[in-house]
Amino acid sequence: MPRSSSFSNVTEQVVNLLREGMLSGRWRGTLPGRDQLAGELGVSNTTMEAAMRRLAKEGMLVSQGTGKRRRIVLSEGNVVPRDYRVNFLSYESFSPGLPQVLDLLAQLRKAGFAVDFAPKSLLDLGMDVKRVAQHVQQNPADAWIVASGSREVLEWFCQQPTPSYAYFGNKSDIPIAGCSVRRDMPKLIRRLVELGHRRIVLLIREEHLKPKHSFFATLFLEALEEAGITPSSYNLPEWGYQPEGLRRCLDSLYKVTPPTVLIVTEMSILLAVRDFQAQRGIIAPRDVSLISLDQNQFFKWCDPQVAHFVWDAKSLNRRVVRWAKHVAVGIEDRRQIFTKTSFVEGGTIGPAPQGR
Repeated sequence: MPRSSSFSNVTEQVVNLLREGMLSGRWRGTLPGRDQLAGELGVSNTTMEAAMRRLAKEGMLVSQGTGKRRRIVLSEGNVVPRDYRVNFLSYESFSPGLPQVLDLLAQLRKAGFAVDFAPKSLLDLGMDVKRVAQHVQQNPADAWIVASGSREVLEWFCQQPTPSYAYFGNKSDIPIAGCSVRRDMPKLIRRLVELGHRRIVLLIREEHLKPKHSFFATLFLEALEEAGITPSSYNLPEWGYQPEGLRRCLDSLYKVTPPTVLIVTEMSILLAVRDFQAQRGIIAPRDVSLISLDQNQFFKWCDPQVAHFVWDAKSLNRRVVRWAKHVAVGIEDRRQIFTKTSFVEGGTIGPAPQGR
């Protein structure tokens, strides 16, 4: 039975690859032969034949006789409409300028989609479901990509008839298509404990904490516990979404028991933390180890280089484009994917300060 299930899964993947290739124009007129495609995709001839038969049943392939290539048939029902509009709901007002977001929009436009940014970001709307709903109604689209949405916001999108995609965000257990990255937090925490650290703080925005912890926030707390550190609100403080909340949080942390490790989730928080430290003469890694969970091409200009995670953003974006192609032709797609990351230790990690 497991063997049959595995075969079915591989066949389904090949079907999707062939379908996407024909819709995107990679193959036009006729499809290459079974043996050639099987070699290109690294699957057996049997699997390729099964995939081709399934596409023939869908009406996308027509046999032209023994020894001849199958003809590709793209009807109005399986061609992406030229005016299919995808709106991108940003997390913050500056998000449209981020390289990863610009690459995503370029890939979508290249695939033939009409793409635009919603006039307001999630933070402009206060991450409020009612305001988000009103904004969506005022800016109609055929599909939505939601960047780093809260659980309540993503649950609302999931319940709408318009297809939506969770581009990061607190989407655990929500049946919505989406992507994110998987960082090895247990390994990172073990490394920090080896260096003598116990006061480890993760600065993460509210959408990862309420109404319940996101998968990543839970993973962080579990990693602390596995390393022998009893987690508390000190390790995962609540401060909201806005800069003033972060500043109050940092002031509170440094009043009595300053952390020896600060882990930040994004570039904007990292800049605010480094500004706070500079004003008080706090230097990494002498006084505190500093780690970014985000990646940024400018880290290489820092001395010492900020410790951070890296991943292939383009591959994540290609998955978003595949989702858009599916929903544009009426194929339901709610698959969530996680891509692996690598850790660059840089120079902002060091032993826990003595006497702290």
